[in-house]
Amino acid sequence: MTHVFYFQIILLLGGIAIIVFLTTRLKVHPFFALFIVSLALGLGAGLPPADVLTVMKDGFGQIMKSLGFIIVLGTTLGVLLEQTGRTTVMANFILEKVGSRHATFAMSLTGFVVGMPIFCDSGFIVLSGLNQSLARRAGLTITSLAVCLATGLYSVHCLIPPHPGAAAAAGIIGVDFGRLLLTGVVVALPAMLVGYWWAVYAGKGSQIDHPDSNRDVTPHHKGPSVALSFAPVFVPLVLIALKSFLVTPDANTVPLKLLSFFGDPSLALFIGILLCFVQRETNDRAKVSLWLHEAVEKSGSILVIIGAGGAFGHVLAAMKIGEHFSEVLPLQHLGILFPFLLTFLLKTAQGSSTVAIITAASIVEPLLPALGLDTETGRLLSVLAMGGGSMMISHANDAYFWVISKFEAIPMNAMLRVYSIATLWMGLTTLTVVYIMSLVL
Repeated sequence: MTHVFYFQIILLLGGIAIIVFLTTRLKVHPFFALFIVSLALGLGAGLPPADVLTVMKDGFGQIMKSLGFIIVLGTTLGVLLEQTGRTTVMANFILEKVGSRHATFAMSLTGFVVGMPIFCDSGFIVLSGLNQSLARRAGLTITSLAVCLATGLYSVHCLIPPHPGAAAAAGIIGVDFGRLLLTGVVVALPAMLVGYWWAVYAGKGSQIDHPDSNRDVTPHHKGPSVALSFAPVFVPLVLIALKSFLVTPDANTVPLKLLSFFGDPSLALFIGILLCFVQRETNDRAKVSLWLHEAVEKSGSILVIIGAGGAFGHVLAAMKIGEHFSEVLPLQHLGILFPFLLTFLLKTAQGSSTVAIITAASIVEPLLPALGLDTETGRLLSVLAMGGGSMMISHANDAYFWVISKFEAIPMNAMLRVYSIATLWMGLTTLTVVYIMSLVL
C-alpha cells in the first residue's frame, strides 16, 4: 500500500505543479489547466480512459447543479449595484456617518459592506475615485486609504458566497450556504480590522502624491436612496440567514415553507436583483440589457473554472487518494491547519485566490475523515480555513495587486510593504479565529 501512496503523492504534486506552471508561466486559462491535469491524473492512476471522462463530467455537472444559479445571479447583483450607482451611495453614507476624522476606518468599512456582493477588483475600481478625493480632503496618504479599502473588500471576497472561491469550496466540501455566509462575515470582520490596522501603521511613512484623476465615480444625478441602495445587499442576506436558522428538514408549516423557498440562496439573490430596479435612474432598456449581458459573460468565465475544479475533485475521489493519505500520514493531528496551509501555498504560488481555494477544496474533500473534519461543523471550518489561506500572500502574481497599484499609482515597494504584508496578517488572523471557533463549536 505504501508504494501506491508514494506514486499517488507524486502524481498529485506533479499535477499541482503543472497547474501552477500553466496558469503563471504560460498564462493558460485555469479551466484548461484543471482539465488537462484532471485527465492526466485519472489516466496516470490507471483509471480506464472512458471512466476518467465520465468521472470528470459527473464532477463538472454536480458543481454546476449546486452553484450555477448562485454564481450567475450573484455576479449580476454585483454588476447592477455598481452600474446603478448604489455602491457609491453606500460608500458616501458610510463616510458621512463615520466622519473624515476616521477616514481610513470608513474606507475599510465601506470595502467590507460593498464587497459582500461585489468582486474585490470591481469594487476597488468603482470606489477608487472616491478614495482619491477623500485622501486629498483629509490630507492622508493614498497608500493607507487604498489598502484600507482593498483589504476591506478582500476580507469578504475570500470568505463568503456568492464570491466564487468560497461558493465553490462550499459546493465541493458540502457546506450550507447560509451558515457559511453568516459565519464567514463574523470571521471576515477581524481580518478586515487587522488589514485596517496594518494599512494605517505601515502606510504612515508613505510620501506619495495623490494621483490626478479625471474619473468622477460619483453620479451627477441624485441616485437611489440610502435604504434602496442597501436593500439589495441586506435583504438577500437576511432571507438566507432566516432559512438557515429557522427552517428544518421536517418543517411543514406554510410560513416555513415560504421562508425555505425565498431563503434559497438563488432566489434570495434574484430578489436582490429585482430590488436594484426600484428607483432606477435610467429607463434605457439597451443599457440594462448591456449590464445583464456583462454579468452573464463575467460569470461564465467563473463557472467554467469552478466546473473544472469539480471535475478535478471527482478524479481525486475516484483515485481514492483520501484513503491512501489517511493510512500513511497522521492527518488527524493537522485538522484545519492542513486546508489552510495547502491553500496558502497554492495562492502564493499562482496568485488567484479562486483557483487556489477550488484546487485545495478538491484535494481536501476526500481527506476530511482523516483530518477529523467530516462533520457539518468540521466542513464549515475547513472552508473558512481555506478562505484564510487564499488571502495570503497577495503579491506580484495576483491581478488584484496590480489593480490597486495601477489605479492609485502606488509603487511596488509600498505595495509589498503595506498591502502584501496586510494580506499575511489577515490570513493568520483568520486561521486564529477559525481555530478558536473549532474549540468552541
